[in-house]
Amino acid sequence: MQRNTNILKTIDWLTISLYLVIVILGWINLFATVYNEEHSSIIDFTQQYGKQFIWILTSLIIALIILFTDSKYLQLFSYPIYIIFLIITFLVLIFGKEINGQKAWFELGWLRIQPSEFMKFAIALALAKFMSKHYFKIHNLNNLLIISLLTLLPMFIVFLQKDTGTAIVFASFVFVLYREGLTPFVLFFALISIVLFITSLLVPQSIIIYTLIFVCLILFLNGNLQFFIIGLGLTIITYTALYGINHLLNNHILNQYFSLFVATSLALITIILGRIKKIKYAITIAFFLILSIVFTFTVDYIFNNVLEPHQQSRINELIGKSNDLKGVGYNVNQSKIAIGSGGFLGKGFLQGTQTKYNFVPEQSTDFIFCTVGEEHGFVGSSLLLILYASFLIRIIFIAERQRQTFSRIYGYGVFSVIFFHFVINIGMTISLVPVIGIPLPFFSYGGSSLWAFTILLFIFVKLDADRFKYLA
Repeated sequence: MQRNTNILKTIDWLTISLYLVIVILGWINLFATVYNEEHSSIIDFTQQYGKQFIWILTSLIIALIILFTDSKYLQLFSYPIYIIFLIITFLVLIFGKEINGQKAWFELGWLRIQPSEFMKFAIALALAKFMSKHYFKIHNLNNLLIISLLTLLPMFIVFLQKDTGTAIVFASFVFVLYREGLTPFVLFFALISIVLFITSLLVPQSIIIYTLIFVCLILFLNGNLQFFIIGLGLTIITYTALYGINHLLNNHILNQYFSLFVATSLALITIILGRIKKIKYAITIAFFLILSIVFTFTVDYIFNNVLEPHQQSRINELIGKSNDLKGVGYNVNQSKIAIGSGGFLGKGFLQGTQTKYNFVPEQSTDFIFCTVGEEHGFVGSSLLLILYASFLIRIIFIAERQRQTFSRIYGYGVFSVIFFHFVINIGMTISLVPVIGIPLPFFSYGGSSLWAFTILLFIFVKLDADRFKYLA
């Protein structure tokens, strides 16, 4: 049943207000970031802040068009929208403009459009359409394969464009799956993989393996000291024996990792046989142990053969294996100097010396948070973080009040993308995560980014405004 509703009454004005505040603050900080005394007007179209004003106005026009579009068409055309933007993103590889080693833009005169930015809302729509089917089950293998295809196909295309940052953003949709019932073990294993990857770059493999074995034994034995002593004793005895044989054979047949694997396997098998009632639990832990050990051995290959040299350098800089303040670590180091120099209250609007003298590269896009830190200090930075946190919490609140599954799933897609951008961008500027080159939503300079985020958000605002319009 369709009900007539007034869009002005049903629209969530709080969300729109938060959006407008973030956009305007971003524009003002962009003005401070690239301020030119010879072009002191904030709407000077020859400067970035003047161009951003155009992007803001056109974004508001796009938002209005979406708000006055019937929301049933958004759901009806979810798959066509996905396919269209997937094709356009692929065509960039053929006809696109290469900038800084990335072939990710179409260039029409002064106008540059990055289609991969628009894939974010296209994927969110496609996932919401597919997962809102009444017979959908999250743990069905076929469903998981289709979800993976919808996400990984554009991710692969964007990887080919050498835009690793945007490609990684697509992985944030895993949060949507988690909300819809995906086992939390997926997130757990993802977290463990990240920890193992970083640890393997810093710690010898033997220590990691010993630690994994020790932890798995504790998990399996669940406080049973007797079996813990038996398992640990068998591991030590078997490993010592095999290591001795290996030494006598001059290391030609066995190596320490194989010896450790055999010893651990023997110990686990003995314990499993002794506690046969927990066989399923034991197999799960043993499987986790084996996968963890295998993954640990693949880290070196992935790091040296899959990652690009500049990505390797950024990770080494982040984890402290290198300290190239004049090279790969220059951006982040200057970023931290700028933020730290702001102190508690900041230096004041247009008074940032790091900003004024262009010490931080890419400060209008990836590192715009530095301007906030330097000119407005700890107080200004904290207020901006609170503003974003309030915005994200509001999105979750709206998602949970939806009457249609499609709208709820799409809402969590909006949250996932914005949350990922927010956390990673801020983390880059303060050296908590590697620099992967993604903007701060609604805040950084860029037309494609602002348009795409505006479309992403206002589709959700429209779906929410129409939540009472279509009732079964």
